[in-house]
Amino acid sequence: MSTDVLELALLRRLAAGFRRSPLQLNAHQESDAELVRLPGHHGVLALTTDGLAEEIETGLYDDPYRIGWMAVLVNASDLAAVGAEPIGILITETLPSGLSDDFLARLQAGIADACKACHLPVLGGDTNFAARLQLGGTAVGWISDGQAVTRRGAAPGDRLYASGPLGAGSAFAFMQLRARAGAPARVPPYQPQPRLREGRLVRHYASCAMDTSDGALATLDQLARINGVGFTMAEPEERWLHADAAAVAAAAKLPTWMLLAGPHGEFELIFTVPPGRESEFLAAAAAEAWAPVALGVATAALEIRVPRGAELVTLDTGRIRNLFTVSGSDPGRYLEELWQEDRRCATAPAGEVTS
Repeated sequence: MSTDVLELALLRRLAAGFRRSPLQLNAHQESDAELVRLPGHHGVLALTTDGLAEEIETGLYDDPYRIGWMAVLVNASDLAAVGAEPIGILITETLPSGLSDDFLARLQAGIADACKACHLPVLGGDTNFAARLQLGGTAVGWISDGQAVTRRGAAPGDRLYASGPLGAGSAFAFMQLRARAGAPARVPPYQPQPRLREGRLVRHYASCAMDTSDGALATLDQLARINGVGFTMAEPEERWLHADAAAVAAAAKLPTWMLLAGPHGEFELIFTVPPGRESEFLAAAAAEAWAPVALGVATAALEIRVPRGAELVTLDTGRIRNLFTVSGSDPGRYLEELWQEDRRCATAPAGEVTS
């Protein structure tokens, strides 16, 4: 991981002056949700907060129902990544004046339906008024036996899995932004489903886990940095690439790895399972009528390797994570930077890390 990630550097700077609680189990950036041991209890409280601002500001989310749904889902996904049982959610709504009754009704319907799907009753929250619409939430979960799964714990040889197919988030974002720019585009449906049930099963078998809220490559890069391992997605892409992502890649003539690049993801879980527990894990998943998606393996070499056509190429995932910021959040510039990375992959000697 030769390239430092700008977002991580900013987060380190922001958190540098904060005192950590002695009851907190996870270190900075080591868990999707914050894990707090309650005195006198074996259980662990899982806490997370997330909101929607840029997604609304850029028009990525323009449907009020989707905005409401995603305000809940982004928080539920963090609880799923640590295997927590949901308790409830606090919702913050910053509303501009002049919202139509229909818009507000659809917004609240999205929140209500997502809360039902995620088993997260609204415990309360806050309502404000400002020039622009913003939504956020704080979700609370409980791990009764105290055995949460975090982002730390992967070892070379661990099997790499996802809770479902990958690439749908980038496919939606790519076509949605094209459509808003006036280009002909069929925007695929996008309504990620909660993975809380899968997360509760995963925590009993996985060595680490994280959600793909920022795209699969960002997730793999973060897990690699924390664990000092690499990952090779050795499974054929038809086994793990979402059908919408495959269709968008074919229509736009994009290498399929770009549909993993984010920075907008599909909110699946990516996790590792020690080889000695793989058979037991798969049997438990089958008993729950769930088929985890095999991706590949964790490696001792600190690199991320993904399919590019018939070959495996090594990506500079740190650089890729920086591209949206470096490009000024401009989708056109961002895509051109991805093409430059692809050209580097095409010309790099086999096994060489592009940088």
